[in-house]
Amino acid sequence: MEALIRSLDLKPPHISPFSLDPSRPISSQIGFCRFSSSGRRGSRKWRVVSAASEFGSESARQRLVGSVGKWVVGFAAAATTLSSVCFDSPAFAESLTVAFPVSRTPEVNTVQRTLIEAWGLIRETFVDPTFNHQDWDLKLQQTMVEMFPLKSGDAAYKKVSAMLSTLGDPFTRIINPKEYQSFRIGSDGNLQGVGLFINVEPTTGHLIVLSMIDGSPAARAGIHEGDELVEINGERLDGVDSETAAQKLRGRVGTIVTVKVHDVKDMSNSSIREVKIPREYIKLSPVSSAIIPHRTQDGQLSKTGYVKLLAFSQTAASDMESTIHQMESQGVQSYILDLRNNPGGLVKAGLEVAQIWLDGDETLVNTIDRDGNMLPINMIDGHAITHDPLVVLVNEGSASASEILAGALHDNGRATLVGHKTFGKGKIQSVTELHDGSALFITVAKYLSPARHEIDQVGIVPDIQCTADALNSPREVIGKDRSSRTPLEADSCIMIAEHELDIQQSKGTAS
Repeated sequence: MEALIRSLDLKPPHISPFSLDPSRPISSQIGFCRFSSSGRRGSRKWRVVSAASEFGSESARQRLVGSVGKWVVGFAAAATTLSSVCFDSPAFAESLTVAFPVSRTPEVNTVQRTLIEAWGLIRETFVDPTFNHQDWDLKLQQTMVEMFPLKSGDAAYKKVSAMLSTLGDPFTRIINPKEYQSFRIGSDGNLQGVGLFINVEPTTGHLIVLSMIDGSPAARAGIHEGDELVEINGERLDGVDSETAAQKLRGRVGTIVTVKVHDVKDMSNSSIREVKIPREYIKLSPVSSAIIPHRTQDGQLSKTGYVKLLAFSQTAASDMESTIHQMESQGVQSYILDLRNNPGGLVKAGLEVAQIWLDGDETLVNTIDRDGNMLPINMIDGHAITHDPLVVLVNEGSASASEILAGALHDNGRATLVGHKTFGKGKIQSVTELHDGSALFITVAKYLSPARHEIDQVGIVPDIQCTADALNSPREVIGKDRSSRTPLEADSCIMIAEHELDIQQSKGTAS
């Protein structure tokens, strides 16, 4: 991202002018964007195609909407994964000079510069060009004045957060350098914590547990999906965002974190319980798998490949690709892709995973920018690993990149969806590291499914609801009766998925 502040001097003791001297307009026509990512199948590519009829100069047409080098978040901060999306970083259309009082406290002085950076990035990229119907330039001046008498960097960061909160978007936020370092470390799969996936519920603002990593300290301590986090180490979580809460849950291995939770699903018990959870090394392995042998209704031996994707981390696509290749070599004839309780992660990873299953130049997702332009992201000459029948499992914990993937596979006719309606997060965040090592998360676009179905605050409704009534003639697991089945084999949603795969295979859809 090119510099937003061409001239900035924070040395004078009282008043400091700065100017933003632009070379490009604040919003420019979006041309083409091509991503590539190396993998076993060579190069995965996709493109963003502008819906606008005019693009201006050839150089403008070739300008990248963004780059893989910019991080973009899909959903849950506690998943500690990052994502990338294509996005342009134009400069300002007019020169702007602002005078502000400079703090004599070095830590606050540093955050003043961070405030200017954050304000500028919001000004040029935030999805709502009205900034929640407020004067964004005036908001900078007001915040600078409020920040001037402060004596600590932490207090100054709270002023930046307060300014961002006026945008009315819980996903646009700032995290300090220490929190961002933890965020990036977690994205590599090395995390010291309790193994929770959490997120802010948009309608209530409460912190909700989306899921736990199997065998994690949180799971062993009895934390459940849907629990509301009320306190961490005696600190109330009212108004606390998911990344800040995740940071409080993380810590050195061997230490204890005390949380208070409210089981919102238990209508008979409204009490809040206290749980002590030890912190451990948490390995965020994105893919787990199994082969389920069975006999079809006509007595034929068959194998179903079960693949569970926990989060869209940097290795999600390559790990899944390896898993599918192994299963193909073992004679698997159909697949179940489990996205239940997958809170999202890298948008780029979601697009790459989709291409493991799709061919051609299919649309993977439609993005809508701040000017209302719809920009389809299409594959370029995709080649699926397998064309075997596919069912995708989703539920209310499937969000963001999970919804992008589910929508891509469903709307392109590749998969049947089984389960429950998804979470409904149809917004994309860019993440930019600022000069002091902090990071700014900005909602830069919203997205629709390939068939242009709304996702944000709506979710995706599966083709088949996972209920007892939907269970019809489940497959016979070889050599086992119902009482000896594993939890995987006894999962009603998986049994329904297997029945649907039988129907697809009977229609001759397998390759």
